Amino acid sequence: MDEGISRSLITGCFWDYPLVELSGKTMGIIGFGRIGHRTGEIAQALGMHVIACDSFHNSAFEKEGFQYVPYDQLFAQSDVIALHCPLFPETKGIINKSNIAKMKDGVMIINNSRGLLINEEDLSQALASGKVAGATVDVVSTEPITKENPLLGAKNCIITPHISWAPKESRARIMEASVENLKAFADGNPINVVNR
Repeated sequence: MDEGISRSLITGCFWDYPLVELSGKTMGIIGFGRIGHRTGEIAQALGMHVIACDSFHNSAFEKEGFQYVPYDQLFAQSDVIALHCPLFPETKGIINKSNIAKMKDGVMIINNSRGLLINEEDLSQALASGKVAGATVDVVSTEPITKENPLLGAKNCIITPHISWAPKESRARIMEASVENLKAFADGNPINVVNR
């Protein structure tokens, strides 16, 4: 009997690809605002160590066991990298050939932020070589996605059509926040201001 099949009979299940346990691994989060912080809380609940890069360091988050580190340290230590930052000149293309070379072999990358944070050709090549074990992206550089996008044919890449915000509850919160923003602005006390 084939060794793989005999092992599957003993364990009661079968798979032909490696599985990875997240407990004990390191999650690196680029952009540690509300969404990045919540992602970090979920990662901690799974038993992961969480490190983050953000221009603003929140001391309250550090008391929760989160650690702020420079980019190079995040790239070198992370088993999973999640992008939750705005698109600024310093973050555009932050996932690129040079920074991927600094990452662990087999790193996984998640982008729920902005498509242009990733150099898609560089990521596609890193997926093909196995340097990056897998990627999940909810955003791409041009939306709707074009047939020329190198991630469409990339190995171990899951692409969703910019739907992280799509649940009914999320859309309701967006509408409520918009109304509150307008009321506060009309009252002369703007909230959620992003240009300061």
